[in-house]
Amino acid sequence: MADPMHFEQHAASYDEARPPYPPELWQRIAELGGLRPGLRAVDLGAGSGQATRVLLAAGLDVTAVEPGEQLAVQIRTRYPAAQVLESTAEAAELGQAVFDVAVVATAIHWMDLDVLLPRLHRALAPGGLLLVFRNVYGDETAEVTSFRARVAEIVARRHAPSRRGLEVGASTEDALTRGGLFETISHDDFSWEIDLDEHQIRLLFGTFSDWSAAEVEEAALAVRDLGGSVTEHYRSWLIALRRT
Repeated sequence: MADPMHFEQHAASYDEARPPYPPELWQRIAELGGLRPGLRAVDLGAGSGQATRVLLAAGLDVTAVEPGEQLAVQIRTRYPAAQVLESTAEAAELGQAVFDVAVVATAIHWMDLDVLLPRLHRALAPGGLLLVFRNVYGDETAEVTSFRARVAEIVARRHAPSRRGLEVGASTEDALTRGGLFETISHDDFSWEIDLDEHQIRLLFGTFSDWSAAEVEEAALAVRDLGGSVTEHYRSWLIALRRT
């Protein structure tokens, strides 16, 4: 795996590069009681603050935990209402029974769950929610587009193994519940699509930690070859758990 601090190199453009989570995902979180005004939330691996933004807008009291210095600056600048801890999720001083909700958005695969889960269990109030979700760029259940065929050609030329196993929500759910500290409430999947131009593909694929600069440029030029805009079919999964 590449260094997770790879994202620091893209701090200035990260928020623009990454598409937001689908509205249906946030609606489901609201149904689960995770967006009630006044709740205390911690956003672990907050990145540029995409989840922090929604939590604050819903009226929650938010602490954002982000190890990258420049990304932490982005959160402080954009969302001054949030408390920002510049730390890894595993090392952050979260206290005891401090939070009602913990959010991990497209970051759980970077974290050491053996270290994190006991600390998170301590930091959540009894019955607290752990919401783990992820955008999967490239829905394997959707019809293969011309652009996705070009992406597959790029990936096929690599010597390193595919990261696809990291995208599977089921394996993540097993890892989150194995120690008995958290139990699953629900596991939801959402399919959605978005149109992206050459510039947007260059930004987005540039944030992928396993893509080289040459591969990113090849993907961007494929968009140009295909008419300047491509429709990407994506999937997001949400695992909602409760502190036991």
